[in-house]
Amino acid sequence: MIHLRDIKKVFNSGRPNEFTALYGVSLDIDEGGLTVLKGPSGSGKTTLLSILGCMARPTAGRILFQDQELTSLPERFLATIRRQTFGFIFQQFNLIRGITALDNVMIPAYPSGEKRAQIEARAFALLDSFCLKHKAAANVEWLSGGEAQRVAIARALINDPTVIIADEPTAHLDSRLSGEFMETMLRLKGQGRTILIASHDPIVFDATCVDRVIVMRDGAIITPDNAA
Repeated sequence: MIHLRDIKKVFNSGRPNEFTALYGVSLDIDEGGLTVLKGPSGSGKTTLLSILGCMARPTAGRILFQDQELTSLPERFLATIRRQTFGFIFQQFNLIRGITALDNVMIPAYPSGEKRAQIEARAFALLDSFCLKHKAAANVEWLSGGEAQRVAIARALINDPTVIIADEPTAHLDSRLSGEFMETMLRLKGQGRTILIASHDPIVFDATCVDRVIVMRDGAIITPDNAA
């Protein structure tokens, strides 16, 4: 499904603070599985995740998605692929304060050109599926941590993505909520979605629903095919 070949990522190239985050990484992600990128802070897992999700371009190497070469595509085409294919869950949730949970869920769907009523109906249905319909009109700053996490997941699903990408999604959750998050990932996996998570949380990478754990250190993959 997603194939990386000899991916290198350099930040601040040619400057005194030049930093290489990834060194020649090659990786194949199959459709329908749950893969965890595991490693300490600075190991390169977030950078690798951003390249897998077409949020960042590699300095060198090739990216193929469903046999389509993405490496040199113009940004406008990458933006369409991101919107139609990927749903993103961020470490800080990245919800927009001052607007409602419903509005936050709807935002990624606006560029699609759909009528607002259609997007709103889909957003309500997603919030209802996470037992949050009663919070639809609440500003997100009034939500608990667990509620904010569920809103962030609903937002990631608004465009019905085939791939879910989550970067340290349990970093600000307690053990109970972290376990609930992985139960949600199990449900999404059961729907046939491909899930990629970067995490150093044992609740995540030791979960029974995880198909594959990829260990990273110093910008390289240490165990590319370690099954969970």
